[in-house]
Parts: sequence; C-alpha cells; structure tokens
Amino acid sequence: MSNINDSLELTNIKQIIDVTLMTATDSLSVNQIALAFDKQIDNNLIEKIILNLAQEYTERGLELLRLNNGYRVRSRIEFQPYLNKIYQVKPPRYSRAVLETVTIIAYRQPITRSEIEEIRGVTVNGNVIQTLIERGWIEVIGNKEAPGRPELLATTNKFLDELAISSLQELPPLPNVDKNTIEVKNN
Repeated sequence: MSNINDSLELTNIKQIIDVTLMTATDSLSVNQIALAFDKQIDNNLIEKIILNLAQEYTERGLELLRLNNGYRVRSRIEFQPYLNKIYQVKPPRYSRAVLETVTIIAYRQPITRSEIEEIRGVTVNGNVIQTLIERGWIEVIGNKEAPGRPELLATTNKFLDELAISSLQELPPLPNVDKNTIEVKNN
C-alpha cells in the first residue's frame, strides 16, 4: 500500500475512482476498482471515497447505485427525458411473451421451460428464451433431476443491475397470487 500512496495523493486517488465509475459500462466491484491501483490501495479507503463521490453525484444530477456486483453511476431518472432528446435513445421493446417469461423466471427460479409453459398456458417459443439469454437477463444454471434432465433457468446479476436492485427480494410482491401459480387473479 505504501508504494502507490507515496506517488498518489488522496485527490488523485479520488479522481481515478471517479473516472473509473463514470466510464464503466457495467457495475464495478471494489476489487475491480482496486485493479487500477495494482491492488495497493486499501478496499476500505476505496469504499469511503465511493461514498463521498455518491454525495457529490447527487448535486450533479447523478446517482451512484450499489448493485449486486458493485457500483454503477447513472443519471437520475428525472433527467432521462432530456437525455432521450439528445441521444434519441429508444428503449428496447419486448413482446408480452418475453416480459411474462422473464417475470416467471424471476419469481419462480430456478425453473424449467416446461414449468414456464405450464404457468403461462402456452408453449414458450425458443426465440423468447434466446432473446433473454442474449440480453444477459437469464442463464442456464444446471439441469433438473427429472426425465430428460431439462435445463434450469434463472436470472443473472445483469438482470438485477438493469433493474437497479441488488437482490430478488427487492422485487415488488405480486398482488393476489395463488401459491401454486404466478397468474394474477382478476377481482
């Protein structure tokens, strides 16, 4: 720890951490940030600097999210309409089948394709599963001990990151849900 601290002042360390967070395309863990300093900076110091930066970001219209895999900076949601005008970003549109499928997986994982089909009441098109895998929202985590050994599907850390939550427990509860199905009952 002494080598790098001798050559870098705290201000420089903070600037380096700031740049790594601002330019990252995915969330960064403290260990990943420490790589910028050849792991010669104490993780506790990095975390203290990150907390300090989080305060500073709020004054600039940004927020620092603590996610399952680490930290990520993004614009606060109230500024998104202005950014959309500049960047003309259109959020990806997903079919109802894709959204229903990822919802079922998120709430009932690990789950097989046939179990998803049973809940949805229709066959799951292979393109739906492929879209979710390509997006990085789900992955195959193993095989069920059943005839044919079907694949078990579960959501990924990227899915959590894109929802800006750190665990599945932060998903909202489903209203009026029967314990054996995921279908929402109409009142």
